[in-house]
Amino acid sequence: MLNKIRNAPITPIHLLTYSYPDSVIADQFREIRSNIQFLREKKNHSILLITSPEERTGKSTMAANLAVSLSQQNEKVLLIDANLRTPIMHSLFNLSNENGLSNVLRGLSTVKEAIRHTDIHQLDIITAGPEVFNPAEILESHAMKKLLDELDHPYDIVLIDSPSVLQTTETRVIANQCEGVVLVLKQGKTEIEKAIKTKQVLDLANANLIGAILN
Repeated sequence: MLNKIRNAPITPIHLLTYSYPDSVIADQFREIRSNIQFLREKKNHSILLITSPEERTGKSTMAANLAVSLSQQNEKVLLIDANLRTPIMHSLFNLSNENGLSNVLRGLSTVKEAIRHTDIHQLDIITAGPEVFNPAEILESHAMKKLLDELDHPYDIVLIDSPSVLQTTETRVIANQCEGVVLVLKQGKTEIEKAIKTKQVLDLANANLIGAILN
């Protein structure tokens, strides 16, 4: 268990680590950050997937606040919204979603064009991009693996906010390509059976589950 828990102005309500850096919640994210840094075993570059057994666990908010917390530690961070079904990162950070991950994976945009710089020092974002009718096929493509290989070195850490494991197929493929997976569970909502099944699915995908956050 890890812990409990330059665009338009950033939406503050969900980004407590940014708006209220001295709050108790921000301190909890700093503790999660420290645990993740320890689990990375002093690697200079890491790609971590943030996912959950099902939707509505607060997974995306967790990923966003963790990205902010890591950047406050002077880590160069890239946050990717790989939830092409119900993207939210562009709303949390008040960014346009016209050019994002779906554009890159379809060859309609370069990675450089899709990366958005934020007002938060050291934090860049690739939003999900325009809606596509085949998100699973796009995310499971060779283009996704190529993208992750390309982004591994310019950043100290890449965080990927993905769809839930049990409700989609693409997450387990992405998990296999990442160096670690963090599972977000919601207290009072996530059933034990679903958490166990999620771990089994990730094990079958040869994913490296490094820990869980209880929201």
